[in-house]
Amino acid sequence: MIDLDPRLAADSVLVADGPLSQFRLMDDARFPWLVLVPRVPGATEWIDLAGDAQRLLLAEVNLAGRLLRGLGPVHKLNVGALGNVVRQLHVHVVARQEGDAAWPGPVWGAGLRQPYVADRREALLSSLRSALAAAALPPESA
Repeated sequence: MIDLDPRLAADSVLVADGPLSQFRLMDDARFPWLVLVPRVPGATEWIDLAGDAQRLLLAEVNLAGRLLRGLGPVHKLNVGALGNVVRQLHVHVVARQEGDAAWPGPVWGAGLRQPYVADRREALLSSLRSALAAAALPPESA
């Protein structure tokens, strides 16, 4: 278990636990957007992870990108680990469409978040969980 930053908990929904990270769906219907939160206490930077964990996080980022592409057309995947506001290590993977609400700028700070309608969020979570289970990664090596 990890002690999830309250801002991440408030703005996202758990999809599933991967080998290293929680896969979380950002609750903003404007952008298909996953956040990976490694279950590594005290980690604030990628370099805080051991080499095996860094490689596993990269594999999870790649998987998150494939999951988002599986939802529909994606013109660009944005990947970022900023941590200027939320210090806990987390990696954003955002599926972008030309002409989306923030295009071509970053999604952070672009307008107001539009939470998913409950049935749409549940359908999306179900789809992501099924795809994630089908593409299981190997467990973290000790």
